[in-house]
Amino acid sequence: MKILGIDTSTAIASVALVEDGALVLEEIHPDFSLREVGASRPERANHAETVLPLVDSLLRKACLTLTEVNALSVAIGPGSFTGLRIGISTVMGLAFGWDMPVVGIPTLPAIAARAAAWNGVICPFLDARKGEVYTALFRNDKNGSLRRLAEDAVSLPEKALLTILSYPRECCLLVGSGTQVYRELIESILSGVDHKAQREMSPSTAFGVARLAEGKVRKREFNSPGLLSPLYLRPSEAEVQRPREAKRHE
Repeated sequence: MKILGIDTSTAIASVALVEDGALVLEEIHPDFSLREVGASRPERANHAETVLPLVDSLLRKACLTLTEVNALSVAIGPGSFTGLRIGISTVMGLAFGWDMPVVGIPTLPAIAARAAAWNGVICPFLDARKGEVYTALFRNDKNGSLRRLAEDAVSLPEKALLTILSYPRECCLLVGSGTQVYRELIESILSGVDHKAQREMSPSTAFGVARLAEGKVRKREFNSPGLLSPLYLRPSEAEVQRPREAKRHE
């Protein structure tokens, strides 16, 4: 069972090949894990120009063609509005062109799925810009499945971190781009709680996408490519500006 995962929901575009639950290969661009850890926020790359070359590079390194992959999977959000549209449209094009099944996977569970071996609470902590984060809480069950403890939300980072204090007896792993942007705030609020912030970006979110998609593929729980749509937790900038423009012209 070979699943190709694609993620363009964050500043990093990634693709990953998973076979029977194990990561075979992954491609990441740009690799911000090589940058010095700091509070600066990396600029987003042009995923429209990079995601298909990443797929091609991965397949060549794996000595595979797309026809040898069992299914495609893609992160559907929350995340960058433009990035999500690029990832979904890319997968739609590949699915229609090669007649392949598709599975859409929410971004935050995919981020949590990167920490498959973690024994404790997992908190995806994704920078949502505008002083907010996308976050949720999960735990790995003994059978290897990911159990949700809190729903996906967009909130102030302080509020998101305070929810972790509800689990004082468990070590919490924070994963995602927000751990770099808000590292000082994390250390301040969670100073009395056993926690770890995983700032490195490998394995990629695409690995988590493919890993979670594999279970759905085995159950034949596919999505129609034409019906795939981004999962937004807040309105786009255009939706915010529209009422303002209307009032301005009244």
